Amino acid sequence: MERLWADAEAAYRAKILDSVQPDPSAVLLDVGCDDGSWTDEVRRRLDIPPEQVHGLEIVPERAELARARGFDVHTSDVEGAWPVADGSVDLVHANQVIEHVKRVDHFVAELKRVLAAEGRAIVCTENLASWHNVAALALGYQPFSLTNISNLRPIGNGFALHAGEPPGGESLQHVQVLTLSGLRDLFLAHGLAIESSWGRGYHPFPGRLGRRLAEVDPRHAHFIGIVVRPCS
Repeated sequence: MERLWADAEAAYRAKILDSVQPDPSAVLLDVGCDDGSWTDEVRRRLDIPPEQVHGLEIVPERAELARARGFDVHTSDVEGAWPVADGSVDLVHANQVIEHVKRVDHFVAELKRVLAAEGRAIVCTENLASWHNVAALALGYQPFSLTNISNLRPIGNGFALHAGEPPGGESLQHVQVLTLSGLRDLFLAHGLAIESSWGRGYHPFPGRLGRRLAEVDPRHAHFIGIVVRPCS
């Protein structure tokens, strides 16, 4: 399971970078930027200096590490108002964040508010309809993507990747997990246009075969992503 997860994670991160077009004048907002290490990969792909990077991060210690990279990072909960001006961001990046959010309408509305007229947003998350989640449900287990719902330990599936490990706190818990059709429809409902959508990782198949199957059938891939823009 750990090998399959790592392979799927590498594939979806590569796809995120493929979705970023270099633009030295762009302003980047990374929602849930953690320590800024992945933010820096996106920044380099976008070809911008650290001064044009903004971040939102709920964990103060992680936010401080991101600031050390030269980024303007607010220690902020995305459930509240984002401390970002209207229409000021050219690229919003939210990787593995929306599954932790209780108020998804608020999340999408804030994302839409801060996007520039010609801006883009990349949103990536786990897929409730991935085959490993479907199989777990069919066998009566908690879906793999919804085992981290407690402060005590992973719940309802002893085969989960982090079963037996101590939980990472409430900010790392999954509140809900979307399917690809649900993710697309949520942003459409808020009046955003879907520029592209995709899947990466296809359990139980690793490597090239898994990537090919995810391209053919993204609705059942492990990770899903969309690129959205304001409607013209």
